[in-house]
Amino acid sequence: MPIFIPGVELSRRFYEEIVRPLLVETFPELAYAAALVGPGSEVLGFDSEMSMDHDWGPRLFLFVREKDTGLSETISDMLSQRLPAAFAGFPVALPLDASGSSLRDLKRPLAGPIQHRVLTITIRDFGRIQLGYDLVQPLQTADWLTFPAHSLGEIVAGAVYHDDIGELTALRQRFVWYPHDVWLYLLACGWQRIGQEEHLMPRAGFMGDELGSALIASRLVRDVMNLCFLMERQYAPYAKWFGTGFQRLRCAGEIYPLLWRAQQAASWQERMNALANAYEVLARMQNALGVSKVLPEVASNFYDRPFRVIHGELFAQALREEITDPDMQRIAGRRLIGSLNQWSDSTDMEGIEHERIQRLYE
Repeated sequence: MPIFIPGVELSRRFYEEIVRPLLVETFPELAYAAALVGPGSEVLGFDSEMSMDHDWGPRLFLFVREKDTGLSETISDMLSQRLPAAFAGFPVALPLDASGSSLRDLKRPLAGPIQHRVLTITIRDFGRIQLGYDLVQPLQTADWLTFPAHSLGEIVAGAVYHDDIGELTALRQRFVWYPHDVWLYLLACGWQRIGQEEHLMPRAGFMGDELGSALIASRLVRDVMNLCFLMERQYAPYAKWFGTGFQRLRCAGEIYPLLWRAQQAASWQERMNALANAYEVLARMQNALGVSKVLPEVASNFYDRPFRVIHGELFAQALREEITDPDMQRIAGRRLIGSLNQWSDSTDMEGIEHERIQRLYE
């Protein structure tokens, strides 16, 4: 087994030492972009030695202009005939559909012996696969709410090795972060989720239901973590890397121990206090953003009950009041259901067509 090399670095070397010279030789006038983006742990920088056992190796996307689409198969076939069987000790031939169904439509027999993973594609087709969205259409406010956060993150993460068409760079700039009022709405929805359940966790424990209390606490822990990603303007990765990505946030040093304490607590009182302390950190972070009026940063009782809460619904309302975009105001004027990731954690739901999800906001 060869020594592990982070996938982003392996693919960079593969492009510069092997793929680029072949393109210069056979298609010297071709304008294109080369990058490692899209699905894959290595795109996010989370790959390790264990990643090498499947769906991992030297690979990249070649993005061509729409007018050069007809060259895609020719380029792929040339590479299939001339690429080496291995690079840096890793096999170049890998199963094309191993990284998920979204790439299966690109699979076809190649002319040569190497069934490689250098995928030649247009930016527009990549957008259809990655987001279920046609990039030539105007980007509406509601569109942002239909995109899974991890799919957006996979566009702006990874590495670009070459781009003389400018389209990939423009795409990454376009989706670098949510528009301001969409961001405010997502923050409001995150606080609303906390406000709806923060008092339920101690209430369940007070009634002797520690299992139910712990379950609600876990939901609240995830809500706090999601808000931390939003506040630091980072797209949250999918479940496998959610906690790992969270630990890379600036706030993790202070808030991670509190959330872990809440997860490990054996009693609802300990659980409540750990979460309340985490809410207070979150409230300070929210006020520090300066995007809405300042609200109390100290947890207080829920009515006359001995349950410490931060009253998340107040933060939600304060954020909603700052939204000025008419389309976002219309959506925010209804129930604060948020984006796809905020009202569903179903993996299959994320694969539903963009247009069908968008109807929820019409």
